[in-house]
Amino acid sequence: MGDKRLKVAIAGAGAVGRSIARELLESEHDVTLIERNAEHLDVDAIPAAHWRLGDACEISLLESVHLQEFDVVVAATGDDKANVVLSLLAKTEFAVSRVVARVNDPRNEWLFDNSWGVDVAVSTPRMLASLVEEAVAVGDLVRLMQFRQGHANLVEITLPDDTPWGGRPVRKLILPRDATLVTILRGPRVIVPEADEPLEGGDELLFVAAPEVEDELRKTVLSASTG
Repeated sequence: MGDKRLKVAIAGAGAVGRSIARELLESEHDVTLIERNAEHLDVDAIPAAHWRLGDACEISLLESVHLQEFDVVVAATGDDKANVVLSLLAKTEFAVSRVVARVNDPRNEWLFDNSWGVDVAVSTPRMLASLVEEAVAVGDLVRLMQFRQGHANLVEITLPDDTPWGGRPVRKLILPRDATLVTILRGPRVIVPEADEPLEGGDELLFVAAPEVEDELRKTVLSASTG
């Protein structure tokens, strides 16, 4: 998932924050957990993370952890107001380049957008961890979600700018049997992949694929030769 080691701050060390932290630590990223409830502070549970007791909505605390040095901030508390406030502070006061926020109540989802500093709003932990890493994942395969008890995954591959597929139509992309292209994200546009739709460098391709064909899929999409 990209070979850059990310510095990630996660606010909220409940079940969601911890599951994201564990996953990112497995991928060898540098993780700081910020938790305001002393009872949730359990350093032994995730010893590889840096733990900080305090309120992530307080500028003084964010200054003390040097939030401006972080690549990604994840607002993962169970309180949507706190997540929105932290997102805004991270983006406006500390210029963090990627802010990922957890939405607890779907009725609040409209708040979680760029005007509040949120780059990506998500409501499942598995997707949160993936989207944190996706920041550095050009030319790699990112697993976003599992379906059907792990028999199929939603995966994302970003085409490099110099991709040999540039200008070639979707129908030329001969995919493995258990993989299908569901959508193309191009900047703000969501494109239904018609057979004649030409691909472009920088396109984010979303596939549903069986786990066993993911390697083949990655090789096909990122191969130097277009056959």
